[in-house]
Amino acid sequence: MTVLEAILSPEWSNRYHSFNSDWGPGEEMASMRNGSGDEYSIIISAAGAYIRGFAHEAVMSPYGNDGLWQGVLDSVPEVFHPGIEKPAFCNQDGMPIVTVCLWHEVGDDQLMAGEIDYPECQSDPDGAAYLFARLVAPSPEAFQRFAEDYYEVPVDLEAVRHVYALRPLTHAVVTTLNADLTLEDLVEDLAIVRYPSTAG
Repeated sequence: MTVLEAILSPEWSNRYHSFNSDWGPGEEMASMRNGSGDEYSIIISAAGAYIRGFAHEAVMSPYGNDGLWQGVLDSVPEVFHPGIEKPAFCNQDGMPIVTVCLWHEVGDDQLMAGEIDYPECQSDPDGAAYLFARLVAPSPEAFQRFAEDYYEVPVDLEAVRHVYALRPLTHAVVTTLNADLTLEDLVEDLAIVRYPSTAG
């Protein structure tokens, strides 16, 4: 998704999904921000993966409940606490901006979450289903629908399939998706993501 959006949106600040293979010492990060206040970050390190999501309209938003929803962060292993405390993921008062938190330590056989008393009769109370939809059920078709809606441009499905298959990026695929861009324009973006290309 990150590579496709680098093609569709050369200006990084306008992208929905991002990935940085050198985000911090020994850390990679996948992230999403939709410009309306919803976001997630997935920090991947030797310890495993720490996943934080914030859906601003979720029932479990700390802004509608005088603070964090009980249980969301209470059981996060200590090894992932730096992710909780990073200023980028907190408000100006130091409160973590989070409605959903998951983690996967090395050795875990599944994603873990805290013991949470979820609100009754609420659909997607923490926003997880909405935030992670394209990660849980990834497909070129789903990305095409998203991108055409978000960027308001036609998006070639075969080009999307090429990238989803992790085949080396070619000039033809780039220009099919964005006629104003060349493969050489993406060298820096591809290096950050560590995506293969046919660029010299």
